[in-house]
Amino acid sequence: METKKREPRQKLYEEEIIEVKRVTKVTQGGRHFRFSATMAVGDRKGHVGIGTGKANEVPDAMKKAVQAATKNIIKVSIVDERTIPHEAIGVQSASRVMLKPASKGTGVKAGGPVRAVLELAGVKDILSKSLGSNTKVNMAYATLNALKSQKTVEEVARLRGKKVEEIL
Repeated sequence: METKKREPRQKLYEEEIIEVKRVTKVTQGGRHFRFSATMAVGDRKGHVGIGTGKANEVPDAMKKAVQAATKNIIKVSIVDERTIPHEAIGVQSASRVMLKPASKGTGVKAGGPVRAVLELAGVKDILSKSLGSNTKVNMAYATLNALKSQKTVEEVARLRGKKVEEIL
């Protein structure tokens, strides 16, 4: 009987770690340590998602986070294959992230988790500002919320039942 070697499936999305931390549950028997991971996944073509996972070992937590992130993928509106249609502020808890479209050649002016989410979404030119709390997980989700609120001129025209020229 011939055994076939299984080829590993090509990954649909790129992964990036936003945060890995050790969490503790204090029980009567002592402290119980586990790991919590937050990961961002995206294809750099307008799809991005964030997920969290918890497990006894770091790789397992990361695997769970990636699975959760792939379930929560959103489609991002990108104009000219490089920037967002309009300015937006995303809010998650006390974290607020402002995103502004930028001219060609500006690059991704963002730091930390905001940069990770924007790059995986496929945004090439953008300006961002962190307002409020700088918690990594909340900043990542706030960025995702800001990207969710984006609408192109075509989408707005369709929603209002008008032509693109009427809106512009």
